[in-house]
Amino acid sequence: MLNRFKLPTSKRAQIIDITETVKNCVKESKIEEGIAIVYSPHTTAGITINEGADPDVRTDINSALERIVPRDWNFLHAEGNSDSHIKTSMMNPGQTLIISEGKLVLGTWQAIYFCEFDGPRTRTFYVKVING
Repeated sequence: MLNRFKLPTSKRAQIIDITETVKNCVKESKIEEGIAIVYSPHTTAGITINEGADPDVRTDINSALERIVPRDWNFLHAEGNSDSHIKTSMMNPGQTLIISEGKLVLGTWQAIYFCEFDGPRTRTFYVKVING
């Protein structure tokens, strides 16, 4: 089953929790054992898994990425968003998660995040649940 979601972002760089959306896809699939693939079809937005209990972690990730790849670097790409492309490559466009006993296998503190690096925009992400 392939699920498509629209996600409006409100800032140039923001990390949005999509864990419940992915969990709902798994629940609706009724698949007991398999995988869920979460994918962003954008070159300036990615998907990551990280700490879900403290929202400061998301802020820290964005701050660290900005220090590592600053927007004002002398990039050759003419659109002015090379930093966003590089940050997306660092985070990845997608993640694969295990489904066991009808639930996502996530660590106690883990959450699934959509990472916007070139917003604000309306973005799309996909969740594919596969039996196996």
